Amino acid sequence: MSSNSDRKFNHLNVLVIDDEANIRKTLSYCLAAEGHTVIAVSNPVDAVEEARRRSFDLAFVDLKLGEQDGMELIPVLLSDSSWTKVVVITAHASIKSAVEAMRRGATDYIAKPFTPDQIKLLTRRIGRIRELETEIAALKEDMQRLGPEERLQSLSAGMQRIVETARKAAPSDAIILLQGESGTGKSVFARAIHHWSSRAAKPMAVVACPAVPPDLLESELFGHVKGAFTGAVRDYPGRIAACEGGTLFLDEIGDMASSVQAKLLRFIQDKEYERLGESTSRKADIRIIAATNADLEKRVAKGRFREDLFYRLNVISLIVPPLRQRPEDIMLLAMDFLAYFCRANHKAIFGFTEEAEQLLANYAWPGNV
Repeated sequence: MSSNSDRKFNHLNVLVIDDEANIRKTLSYCLAAEGHTVIAVSNPVDAVEEARRRSFDLAFVDLKLGEQDGMELIPVLLSDSSWTKVVVITAHASIKSAVEAMRRGATDYIAKPFTPDQIKLLTRRIGRIRELETEIAALKEDMQRLGPEERLQSLSAGMQRIVETARKAAPSDAIILLQGESGTGKSVFARAIHHWSSRAAKPMAVVACPAVPPDLLESELFGHVKGAFTGAVRDYPGRIAACEGGTLFLDEIGDMASSVQAKLLRFIQDKEYERLGESTSRKADIRIIAATNADLEKRVAKGRFREDLFYRLNVISLIVPPLRQRPEDIMLLAMDFLAYFCRANHKAIFGFTEEAEQLLANYAWPGNV
């Protein structure tokens, strides 16, 4: 496990919905003392509005909200953010209501009166669940890539300087623009920067801009509501909401449609966006890393990329050199690939002949790795 595996979800975004001011105050105090960010409201309307404006890791929902039933609020909150953990709180505890709450998607159930220690234990457990969910998602993504172990070790002085710069930039929230030819390892750098950052315990979402049709890229990033367009049969939160607190990696951003560029620019400036088909502004706390194999300055000059967006993205620029400019790394990478494919195919091959090494060293590597 990586050195970041001990980073917990120490900070949760929590929504409290209770019609009793006393309960809202008590819960807010307990949660804030644990370092969590708390929004407390008294009714379902305000709860839904807050849930649409920002993402929450955890929601405490009172079952009796005046004349309204808190049970009805559970699926509404989950439809906006399926990862939100809902904890039902009530003074009228019963096995029947607990079972019904779980059936509707609640994660836990707590009866009034409760103690601060109960709340602390509960939030720590929820934090651990969110951490495990993120780790599982990352592991699934690693397995789907079916590539060799990703390493940024290099014998090239130039590459070492770029790795060191990336390490120094990782703890900040500054946007990073990765530039270089296809196959030079820009996505490896993006994952490493996320791994080295304070956001490592939160999700990282990857959007390959050329892989998504231009008319769907806006929905993929910002989400949509049911009925926003033909085929939108259900609400979709979008990648930005899905990586709340984490990192959004925009691969090959030079191919992004101009209409989406404008909306991305506004999000970078204001940290606000709207889902397609919805007028409610939402907030998100994410770090953006972008990558391109294109010369964005040339695209700006030709009117194919927004100049203002380019300057917003070009805060910290890392140019990853092609493999032909760092020949000392060829055998290092070759041995990595050999070890990987031996494991994958149950073979035992321990190296290359001198002739094979010479062929590898003399090859131009037009596609890099």
